[in-house]
This record gives sequence, structure tokens and C-alpha cells, in this order.
Amino acid sequence: MFLKIAGAGGIAGLSGCVGFGGDGDGDDGSDGDDDGSDGDDDGSDGDDGPETITLGQPAGLSGQWDFLQPGISQSTDAAVRRINDAGGPLDAELEVVRRDTAVDPQEARSVTTQLVENDEVAAIIGLFSSEINPLWDFLQDLSTPVITPWPGSTFLDTRGGDKGTPDDVGDDEWVWRTVVGDTVHTSGSAAFAIEEGLETLGVINGNTEGERSYVDGFVTAYEGNGGTVAEQVEVELGESSYQSAFSRLFEADFDAFLMSLPQESAITALNDWSDGGYGRQPILSDTLTSQEVIDQVGSDLEGAWGATPGQSGPNYDIYEEAYAEEGDAELNAWSPPAWDAVQVTALAIERAGEATPEAIERNLGPVTRDGGTEVSTFAEGKEALANGDEINYQGAATPVNFTQHGNVFGSVIINTAQDGEFVQTDEVAAEDVREFVEEGQY
Repeated sequence: MFLKIAGAGGIAGLSGCVGFGGDGDGDDGSDGDDDGSDGDDDGSDGDDGPETITLGQPAGLSGQWDFLQPGISQSTDAAVRRINDAGGPLDAELEVVRRDTAVDPQEARSVTTQLVENDEVAAIIGLFSSEINPLWDFLQDLSTPVITPWPGSTFLDTRGGDKGTPDDVGDDEWVWRTVVGDTVHTSGSAAFAIEEGLETLGVINGNTEGERSYVDGFVTAYEGNGGTVAEQVEVELGESSYQSAFSRLFEADFDAFLMSLPQESAITALNDWSDGGYGRQPILSDTLTSQEVIDQVGSDLEGAWGATPGQSGPNYDIYEEAYAEEGDAELNAWSPPAWDAVQVTALAIERAGEATPEAIERNLGPVTRDGGTEVSTFAEGKEALANGDEINYQGAATPVNFTQHGNVFGSVIINTAQDGEFVQTDEVAAEDVREFVEEGQY
């Protein structure tokens, strides 16, 4: 059994596990040749290698984002299964301990502490923007790599990664994301809005970090390329009616309006918009391009569109096959990045020759950046490393070429409401999105 799900207060019993928590005192790969880079010292020979290596997954099993978690859980489990089928990192069995945070910062702090101190995980595979941002200093002190498929926040644009110096963890900021940030997919969305001739927009958004970040990224790209925001209204989440907010918003003249709210609040707001007959086309934030939104709002949503992270990784087909074999959870934009997060972590362990947090941190950049043999799976990477080659993992969601700040670039998909469902209608290529992002600022 390679997956353990534990409650926030429980401790998963992992007999025979070696996870090495944040205070692990094993060799971190920093001394001379013992970094696994020559392919010889992979930690898998002899009797001293771990039987099991454990990763921790703080998860949104409950709360306002729980409808997205099944796809992330299934992707994680599919990746772990394929990695173990290939012999596992350091010939050990990879396990995941999954604990619910309900996407609450204080609960996330408690859960992450338990994962590191009690479960002795080698790395964290998870955490949302609304958890990472307020816990930033805590995560830095924890000194355990966080490789996450979730956060879009612009807060992370220049925070995180190894700063391009993998051998020196002194300047590292320990957070890496395998999903494109808001700066990327909101830039793609803004580019598409401008291309569609939408010269003036209204904006309605929630008052939490994720919603503000999405809007900030969109507006920066949109206004920077000739668009105008006529009016912006910020609202409380969980209100029973948003009619007054729409009354204020629609006092202004604009071509379309951008909405960034969690799903439950958005459904309430969009029904108020529909009932009020306000008209004008909605542009939806990424999480709102779901079947549930169309089912609850109805035909008035026809023609509304939203941008989501693309499925532009060179090896998406490999992921898609493994995902389908694992179960029938609904696929979402954060599912492929979850696969990539597990793959790069396992490859970093293999290259390092050990499963300590610092060793993983030193090797995440080297197994993903240009210059090595391109590999599409852990199995290919394990073989290449054994042959003494450097590797460059090519992912499912993106090519996963981590920037110095631990970010990735990828394409952006435009999903449009048509005949009762969201349909992919356009794609903004990664190279076009890059034109909206200043060099070194992501």
C-alpha cells in the first residue's frame, strides 16, 4: 500500500519508512561528488537504502475547493504507481500521506508541521496560494521543499525556487509550482480579450488572496496592452445576493465583465446577473469553467469564456493514459501539474542519491532545466541517471523548465460555454504569453 490518508489530527503509521523530515541529518548531497550527478552514487546499492520514501500532500478534501481535489488525488496516485512500477526512487517504495487542510491557513500550518515532524516526509506536494502566502515565513523556516500544483498567486512570481544556484541553498526559497501562475494564464486571457476587440471591461472579484491575485494579473496585462477597466467592485464571499454589487458595477459602460469568485459565490452572483437581465458577456476566472457552473446558471451563460492553464506538456498523452487507469475522477487544469510535481520530486531524489529535504531542494532545478537528456517519465529518468547522464524532465502540463523562481511557462486554453458545456475553443501559445511577462520577473 503506497497511499495513506490521515485526518488532520491523526498520525499515519508508516512501518519501515524513511522520509527524513526537515531536521534530517543525512548527507544532503553538497559534499564533493556525493550529489548523485555522476549517476554512480544513487543510494540504491547495499543495505543502507531506505525501504520507503514518504511525501506529504496537504489537500483540500473539504472546504470551498473540495470539488477539485479528486482530480489532484487521482493524478498523484497514478504518478506514485507508475514510479513504483519503475522500481521507485533509490529502489525504495514511494508513499504519500494525504491530510485535509480545508484550504485554511492555520489548519495548513498544523497539517504541514505534522507531515514533517510526525510523518517525516521528504517533501510536500501541495498547498494553495491562500495557504502559502500567509505562511511564507513559516515555510522558509521549515526548510522542506514544497512542490505544488495549485498556486496561481502573483505573490510567488519572484518568490520561490533556487534562484538559479542549485548548489547553494542559502538563497533558496523552498517553494516550486508545476502549474503556470496567474501572471501566465491571466496574461493569456487578457491577450485573448484584446484580440476579441473587448476594449473596456468591468471587474467583480472576491476579497481573498486568490481572487485578488487573479484580477491583478489580468488587469496588469490587459491595461498594459491597451485595455481599460471602467469599474471594479470587490465583494464579500458567501453573500446570499450580489444584486447591489451588480447595480454598482453596471453603472459604468463596458464591453464585458471579468468575474473572479469561488464557485459557490460565483453561482449565486451569476444567477443574480441572469435574473437582473444585465447582459454583457462574462469572462470567468479559471476555476469557474466547470460543468457545475453551467448546470446551476443555465443558458444565459452561453458565450461566456474563461482561460485555464493549458495541457501543453510534451508528454500529456503518457499522463492521460496513467490517469485513466487509476480511476474516473473528473480531470481539471490542476490535475496534470500534480502528476508533474510527483515526477520531478522522485527524479530529484534519484539524482541526489538520498531523500533528505535539502538534497531534493538541490536537485529539483537540475532534473528539469535545459541541457540534459530529455525524459518523459521517472522510468526513463532513472535509467538515464544510472547511465551517468544529466536529465531534463518534460512534463504533462508544461515542459517544466523551472525558472530561477521555481515557476513554469505553458500555454493557456480558452474554454467557452456552448450548448450546456464548456468547450475548448482557442489556445494561446506559451511563446505568445511570454511576451506579456518581463524577463526575470517570473
